[in-house]
Amino acid sequence: MLGTFAGALDARKINAQDGRLRCEVRGEVENDGGVLIIKRVHVTHNLRSDDPAVIRDTVERVHGVYAQGCPVYRSLIPAFPITSSVEIVNEASRGYQENVGLEPKPHP
Repeated sequence: MLGTFAGALDARKINAQDGRLRCEVRGEVENDGGVLIIKRVHVTHNLRSDDPAVIRDTVERVHGVYAQGCPVYRSLIPAFPITSSVEIVNEASRGYQENVGLEPKPHP
């Protein structure tokens, strides 16, 4: 999912290269008769930007549609729910994070 999201951002002239974009994935596993089963996954994308306000709307639009073009998402979604969110880190303020307001959401 990271590669698809990065490519979609790059196509819109938002730099997601050189470590500017990373993601954290959290899976929830449950015991089903002695077998551990993945029940849900959440992906948090973290994007570093010099000016988060300038890219916020575009990032929001990309986040809303990229999963449908992602082979990993399309392969796994029949098995369990996958949600994602995005945080933009303002590089100018080093360490300051601006959540772009994208709540965890299921993808269509």
